[in-house]
Amino acid sequence: MELHLGKDEEPTESLWVRIKGSTGAGDIIAGVCYRPPDQGDRADKALYRQIGAGSCSQALVLMGDFNHPDICWRDNAAEHKQSRKFLECVDDNFLLQVIEEPTRRGAMLDLILTNKEGLVGDVKLKGSLDCSDHEMVEFRILRAARRVCSKLTTLDFSRADFSLFRDLLGKIAWDKALDGRGARDSWLIFKAHLQAQEQCIPAKRKSGKNTKRPPWMNKELLGKVKQKKEAYRGWKQGQVAWEEYRETV
Repeated sequence: MELHLGKDEEPTESLWVRIKGSTGAGDIIAGVCYRPPDQGDRADKALYRQIGAGSCSQALVLMGDFNHPDICWRDNAAEHKQSRKFLECVDDNFLLQVIEEPTRRGAMLDLILTNKEGLVGDVKLKGSLDCSDHEMVEFRILRAARRVCSKLTTLDFSRADFSLFRDLLGKIAWDKALDGRGARDSWLIFKAHLQAQEQCIPAKRKSGKNTKRPPWMNKELLGKVKQKKEAYRGWKQGQVAWEEYRETV
């Protein structure tokens, strides 16, 4: 499969192939990528565009060393700007990251991204190869994605104890707790206190046809994402002025 770079785009260290499906089965797009730790914004943008194009396929598996050690996949958060942009790319394209263990010196640099739950299975770390300091990652691409129970959870507000929730949060002196704190420190403090929701609001499995979407992705946000992508496509093709595109996003 060829994902051509634009005329003014920086080259990226990536390779994409199409695995032909048997009769009645769709093709699988497989990509391998290496993102140098000092890669600039222009090359990142070119890579994100390729990822966006690949994610439009029915089944995508993208693997490689993306060099974003500061990303916390559990909280979907990162310290550095480039890492946050990468997370935004992953979210915008509704990709799932399936590696759960560090692959190099306690950091999760090597990732497997897919746009179809159940397409990747049996993920294992197999130790380093020769002089490499990265863990080898072994996994299977399942030609027919098996049905799996969704790992996504959402809050079950119908069984929530809001009285207890109000009492727990009401005991916190917010003015003192956040006094003199920056945005990041304030968020970490707020996030720690927000764990009270685990005592008061039970979680439940998210089920249905949209299980590959994050629990917070509702119809309104999907419309906004679509509007943003259409504006970007129009700007790249010269059909939308920069001011109009900037106002949209």
